Amino acid sequence: MIRAEGLWSLIEMRAEETPDSLFAVDEDDRTLRFADYRAAAERCAAGLAERGVGAGDCVSWQLPTNFESMILAGALSRLGAVQNPILPIYREREVGFAVAQTGARLLAVPPVFRGFDHAAMAHRIAAGCDGLEVLVVDGSLPEGDPSKLPPPPPGDDSVRWVFYTSGTTADPKGALHSDRTILAAFFAMSERLEMRPDDRVALVFPFTHIGGIGWLVIGLAAGCAHIAIPTFDPKRSIDVLARHGVTQATAGTIFHQAYLAAQRERGGAVLFPEVRAFPGGGAPKPPKLHYDIKKEMGGAGIVSGYGLTECPVLAMGSPHDPDEKLAHTEGRASPAGLEIRVVKLDGSVAVVGEEGEIHARGPQLCKGYLDEALNADAFDSDGFFRTGDLGTLDAEGYVVITGRLKDIIIRKGENISAKEVEDLLFQHPKVADVGVIGLPDPDTGERACAVVACRSAEEPLSFEEMGAFLKKQGLMLQKVPERLELVDELPRNPTGKILKHELRKRYDSTPS
Repeated sequence: MIRAEGLWSLIEMRAEETPDSLFAVDEDDRTLRFADYRAAAERCAAGLAERGVGAGDCVSWQLPTNFESMILAGALSRLGAVQNPILPIYREREVGFAVAQTGARLLAVPPVFRGFDHAAMAHRIAAGCDGLEVLVVDGSLPEGDPSKLPPPPPGDDSVRWVFYTSGTTADPKGALHSDRTILAAFFAMSERLEMRPDDRVALVFPFTHIGGIGWLVIGLAAGCAHIAIPTFDPKRSIDVLARHGVTQATAGTIFHQAYLAAQRERGGAVLFPEVRAFPGGGAPKPPKLHYDIKKEMGGAGIVSGYGLTECPVLAMGSPHDPDEKLAHTEGRASPAGLEIRVVKLDGSVAVVGEEGEIHARGPQLCKGYLDEALNADAFDSDGFFRTGDLGTLDAEGYVVITGRLKDIIIRKGENISAKEVEDLLFQHPKVADVGVIGLPDPDTGERACAVVACRSAEEPLSFEEMGAFLKKQGLMLQKVPERLELVDELPRNPTGKILKHELRKRYDSTPS
């Protein structure tokens, strides 16, 4: 595995070591080699420089998962620019907020993606931002003469990335990262997954997510290739992954559920015969899903990790972990040298097995927020980041996530973990997907509501069945949901997290 001090030096080192090895292939079977990738990034960097983009300038970009995205990331790294990748689901409010707060001088967007006119949105935003230019990327990028480029930037700890975390009721928060923080996180992930040059990675989620940039780093470090899927469509994308011999079938619960459903629907031979693991993250996994995937599709099963935009790959599993650990934990602390401590609600440090908020400190931790006023609440006095996630550490150092501080339902003073109920309900044979939320109740404070997508519309789960099943599983009566709602599918963000604020809004009948 190659290690470097900066992203651009990593690109150069990989292109020198294995110039003719495959860097990426897309769903149209286009290919890009490592030497080609470096050359394309240099030409794009020269083209951007001709447009006035230089070291320290911020460029916001909102592009699909395709070759152009990966080339643009490399080009901006070559220039030493500050990159602000933006998720494709963000719209005018969020994109406008990001470009204004970062002071971006360029906003790169596709013309139309998934039916939405990004170009029109970008031009509306630019009309209200002095000095902001729009670059519409429609299959090609600006190009120029690389010989006219200034020297590459040094591999230091300067801020090179601004990633915004999703806002629900408040503005998004811009987390500041350097190349070093990003590389630390994903070199460690590559090490824990034992990535190899013959690996083929399913790049099926937004490349503009911090995990997308992370997989770019992993591919360069390990010398393996990506299978780039701009829009994941199980009917087409799974065939593309199979055709190109996917070995790392990323990227989280929603994708793993789709792979398993396709395997069951098609029957016969294993869909991904070369698969080594199903890396996951971004959202909790039902433990049963690991066992089903491993039994029916092979490999190590689900090898998940845990992290946040502010502190990516906080913990990561290993393909060699026992099934019990793979199913029920998110692995051990990142080998990058990350420290984890669990802090109880009273402020004391938890012992093994005790629940509390996960705090983390290490080389992949962000350098704070662009809005410095947010830092005081985000970090404790020792520099540990407060994740907002509840969990435990077992005797062997494995991390178990038990819920969110804000995802605890308090019914008559009794704390109900939404995740605990979800994991149990997922085991019901009629349940395909489930989210449990708390809704206001004038008598109990809150009541639990299970929102369920069933495997078959012809055989829906009944309220009585749900209650009987959970009681049989040993769940205390006070934790059994008092309401059941059936849906065709649960709303999720691009990384697979259930959008519970949408469900609460949909089902909260409390008068406003």
